Amino acid sequence: MDSGTTTAAPGTRTRSVRRPEIEGLRGLAALLVVVYHVWVGRVSGGVDVFFLLSGFFVLGMTARTAIRGERVDVTGTWTRLFWRLVPTAGLVLVTSAVAAAVLLPPSTWSRNLRELLASVFFVENWRLATDAVDYYADHGTASIAQHFWSLSIQAQFTLLAPLLVLAVAWWARSRALDVRSALLTAFAATFVVSFVHSVVATASDQAFAYFDLRTRLWEFALGGVLALVLDGVRIGARARAVLGWAGVIGLVSCGAVLDVGAGFPGYLALWPVLSAAAVIVAGRAGAGERLLRTPAAQYLGRISYPLYLWHWPVLVLALGLSASPTPGAVGGLVVVAVSVGLAVATHHLVEPPLRTVSLPRAAGRAGLAIASFLVPALVALGVWAAVAAGDSGTPVAVGDPAHPGATALATGDVVAEPAVTDPTDPIDPEPAGEVVPAVQPSTARVQDDWAQYRDGCGPVGESPALEECVPVRVDGEPQRRIVLLGDSHMQQLLPALEPVARERGWEVRTLVRARCPFGTTSETDPGDAMCLDRNAAAIEHLAADPPDAVLVSATRDVRAGLTEQTPDGFVAGWQELDDRGIPVVAVRDNPRFDHRPSECFEAYGRGAAQCDIPRAELLAPDPPYALRDDVPAGVSFLDLSDEICTPTACPPEIGNVLVYLDDNHLSASYARTMSPAVGARLPGLLGW
Repeated sequence: MDSGTTTAAPGTRTRSVRRPEIEGLRGLAALLVVVYHVWVGRVSGGVDVFFLLSGFFVLGMTARTAIRGERVDVTGTWTRLFWRLVPTAGLVLVTSAVAAAVLLPPSTWSRNLRELLASVFFVENWRLATDAVDYYADHGTASIAQHFWSLSIQAQFTLLAPLLVLAVAWWARSRALDVRSALLTAFAATFVVSFVHSVVATASDQAFAYFDLRTRLWEFALGGVLALVLDGVRIGARARAVLGWAGVIGLVSCGAVLDVGAGFPGYLALWPVLSAAAVIVAGRAGAGERLLRTPAAQYLGRISYPLYLWHWPVLVLALGLSASPTPGAVGGLVVVAVSVGLAVATHHLVEPPLRTVSLPRAAGRAGLAIASFLVPALVALGVWAAVAAGDSGTPVAVGDPAHPGATALATGDVVAEPAVTDPTDPIDPEPAGEVVPAVQPSTARVQDDWAQYRDGCGPVGESPALEECVPVRVDGEPQRRIVLLGDSHMQQLLPALEPVARERGWEVRTLVRARCPFGTTSETDPGDAMCLDRNAAAIEHLAADPPDAVLVSATRDVRAGLTEQTPDGFVAGWQELDDRGIPVVAVRDNPRFDHRPSECFEAYGRGAAQCDIPRAELLAPDPPYALRDDVPAGVSFLDLSDEICTPTACPPEIGNVLVYLDDNHLSASYARTMSPAVGARLPGLLGW
């Protein structure tokens, strides 16, 4: 998501009488961010304007101080940043935390808590960057604090900027060099190095690069270059007018012309950055600049920082309460009106008193700012986290009569009796004298209910992508040795296998890597050589010390429309293992959905027909591998569909246990309840 702070970092002491067009530029950038977030759902380029302006002011102020031979006040610069930005940000975060805890469904709590905490410490950009490339991260609805990623980048830049100026100025003076030239060279070099890195990183891993400070530094650096060379720019009035208009039009049209979401930052970010630079260079230059100097544009610029901070949580809350992916035309107007109202109130009631506070020492002001930000936010998050943790319940154990999970399918008692199918129904669903067990895991915790396997892990040979773990060990010589080989859909079976293995003295190892199902061709990315190398290395590793059985995926892409398939690469992989005398059990995959079943359960309640997907739409009576005539003789098949779905539907809850943790992975709690079925069928398949 495109987002960013509209308030320049410390040292931003522009007065409207001097550069009013910059105040208007801030307001225009903020307006574009809000409009594109609320109605368009695309990147506007406004955040790049904010980064350029921050570099223009922060680097410009500290550089001019160093050029004059004065001491660069690093702590003072940091203090001004915190004093100007932190209290308002703290107010928004605390309010957001309380509102999310009260108004948003528990299924959103885990992600919101993580990202609010990251925002408190100005590392939200790294949190999002890590989650963007983490297969196991929660990739559901955007969090209420997601927009703090750009404020985090700005804070990190402002911590680095005065240190860079101080170091370059000291180096230049120690060698009797011109400080201004040295700083200009340093800013230009930072621009070049960061821009090249941004282009390369965006092309190779855009999801991570989007939130990476290193791919954004060139935008700040260009602002610093502008601050040092602007006074020497001499262009005529006509050229300034053209430049100013080009900048305004370029900025407004950026998001509309370019579908830049998947290409940012990279070279595409030059469009909004150079547009903003054109406005700065043009200065007072005709109609384009007169537009930015209007009272409305000036006021919008003054409230741009709180407007940016408020608009995102208001939008997320509105979407959460309406259960709609977009606010619509009227709903969007309400979101904007509420956001503007909160921004105006914050600008007039919160920010002015802070400017009048007089403290004897800068350190005292910084301490007060940090305390006003961290303490309330951490207290609010701590209370919320405690409530969420208390909602987690107890782990589901095999044989738990209150939470039978998959074993309930044998008796037909799929769901507790009866349930609320309409979340607005005030009628108590529990019959008198009976207690309906709470579903486990709770919707607040289910997305974290992963199958854990990080025990006894270590690299295998010289393959960088192959790692072996031993989650189930036995004392002495194991009765059997089993290896789970493939991607996360093999990992999720570990809780179903572990109780049986411990009871019968089996050792269980894993050769698991996300997005790498076992086969001789890549099924997730035709160019993913790492998966192919990993699978080839796994074959050789297993051949060197053959286990008693290897469990792999038999099918993939089980979705509505009967899209399930057994790829040729799967069969070829089985053949490779069979040729080496290794018994193979291929496991039929579970259904995948275009939504999170747990969220449907949360919205409509137990036993709701809206959440039951017809089994016939997902699973054909004959699995695709049964229709092939090239399956090796040493391969047997384990179909657990009857432990995941009823004869007619695939519901989100079975036997008081949520089946899925996201849109395609079984929860560890539910997988554990499948253990009796696995224990009863696996030995027979292998002739044990």
